[in-house]
Amino acid sequence: MRQFAFLCAILASAASAYASDPIAREEYRSRRAELRKGLEGPLVLFGRVESSDDVFRGFQEPNFYYLTGWEEPGAILLLTRSEEILFLPHRNSRRELYMGRRTAAEDANAAAETGFDAVLPLERFESQFAKALETGPDVYALPDHPETERVKALAPLRDIRAASALVAKLRSKKSPAEIAAIQHATDVSIQAQREAWKHVRAGGAEYEAAGAFLGAVIAAGCEGPAYSPIFGSGPNATTLHYSANSRRMDAGELIVIDAAARCGGYTSDITRTLPVDGKFTRRQREIYDIVLGAQKAAIAAIKPGVTFSSLTSAAREYINAHGKDAKGNPLGKYLPHGVSHSVGLDVHDPTGGVSTLSAGMVITVEPGIYIPEEKIGVRIEDTVLVTDNGAKILSGALPKEPDEVERALAK
Repeated sequence: MRQFAFLCAILASAASAYASDPIAREEYRSRRAELRKGLEGPLVLFGRVESSDDVFRGFQEPNFYYLTGWEEPGAILLLTRSEEILFLPHRNSRRELYMGRRTAAEDANAAAETGFDAVLPLERFESQFAKALETGPDVYALPDHPETERVKALAPLRDIRAASALVAKLRSKKSPAEIAAIQHATDVSIQAQREAWKHVRAGGAEYEAAGAFLGAVIAAGCEGPAYSPIFGSGPNATTLHYSANSRRMDAGELIVIDAAARCGGYTSDITRTLPVDGKFTRRQREIYDIVLGAQKAAIAAIKPGVTFSSLTSAAREYINAHGKDAKGNPLGKYLPHGVSHSVGLDVHDPTGGVSTLSAGMVITVEPGIYIPEEKIGVRIEDTVLVTDNGAKILSGALPKEPDEVERALAK
């Protein structure tokens, strides 16, 4: 634990050395070695499949990527307790004309490029899988993945166990390199949100601000948004996952901006709520202060051993104790969602069924109050690292105190 705390303390210097591939090959190898210890049979994961005419950038299947760091399509991973093999398709000159050069198993540098000692062509998979079946009674794959039907056909008498559950347990706790990667994505998200804020004005369109955000993310060298950006003004602020971003912003309204970047495969998740014309009304500020207080209460509750649900309870209890709706009722019913989830390769990263926090987890804290009849929606969200003693807010550099927000909008 002390070593982990020390490593977290040097995140600033680690982030400054961030590269396009933030995770070293040796870390992927270590992840595979850790996973292999518990296998009672072969584990098979299929990388993404490329269509014959892809024109959009595709992202690797996250469990496959977590264990390999390999982005090229068409690969297969086979793990047993004693062996790990990456299978690659042969080179296709016509495909490479459109999509660029790819690595093949027969390449002299295939091992160095992939980080695997054993790299074989795809046609060797079936024979190697048949041998791997002798290592144990179970077969691990992704049950909902379409390619898993091939595994079932090759092992019709075996039950398929969920490989994702095993991988998720590893993914739930982030390494120092992963934390640095998430911090980088967070820093880019903060700068991109600041650019978007410059386009928040009465008479402007939600998509103008969204476009500024997206442009800043790409200009920073990142892959793009971590999820469909939400720029919801006025009544749209009360729709949790509104993403059309097509409405004109009007004076006297709020806009909820829920937008973050994906950089080097890792994501962040940040939300801020702004007054469109630069100043909160009295009622808007009242609701905003309650949401901010609820977030602070939830963050204060973070420590190893605490459950995700307890963070939601802390936020809802605060909201119920502060403020009323138009009928004089507590506001807790206007928080319809949980206030925390894990963040990593996916913006909703899996935890492998783990419901309690531990040091090294990266989570969000995102309470909100949405009152459609008042056309008021407020959400405040930060990406937070769970530490040995509490929490470190990774996105704290983006203003959220109401006076700070108003000053930032006035610039």
